[in-house]
Amino acid sequence: MSESPNPPEPGPVHDPTGLDLARTVAQSVGAQSRRRRKARPDRPSGPQSSGPRPDDRDPKLLAEAMERLVESKGWTAEINVHTLLARWSTLVGSVNAAHSHPESYADTILTVRTESTVWATSLRSIAPQLVARLNDQLGDGTVTRIKVLGPAGPTWKKGPRSVRDGRGPRDTYG
Repeated sequence: MSESPNPPEPGPVHDPTGLDLARTVAQSVGAQSRRRRKARPDRPSGPQSSGPRPDDRDPKLLAEAMERLVESKGWTAEINVHTLLARWSTLVGSVNAAHSHPESYADTILTVRTESTVWATSLRSIAPQLVARLNDQLGDGTVTRIKVLGPAGPTWKKGPRSVRDGRGPRDTYG
């Protein structure tokens, strides 16, 4: 075998610690940071703080931001009603609250569902006082009427006993 006339030239010695590579990267980053950047015309060159007085650019507390959102959307009355109805037992008493619950609030009418007709009659008797108490706490005209409903009966419109034409299984009851 013959040896090649020109031996290979020795390359850079490999540094297993990586310090040479780190120095090279640091030097290139340092050189870039030393370059002057041109000011972009679309960005203001001055400081971006809002100044000594509160401004819209200042960070806001979450409670303040939520308050502004609720007011801007006009949700204040509805949120107040639902907050108050979450304390239903303090409004109607623990006994009445155990047998009824507020179902919906729309167009100043509060709908309450009871578990029996006896409890519906009981709540209907105190409905004017409830309206007065709610308007006292929420503002006049927030609740104009309380609609008290008894328990919902079974429906024959869906399910295995429904009949497309006719009254269904109820037509055989006498």
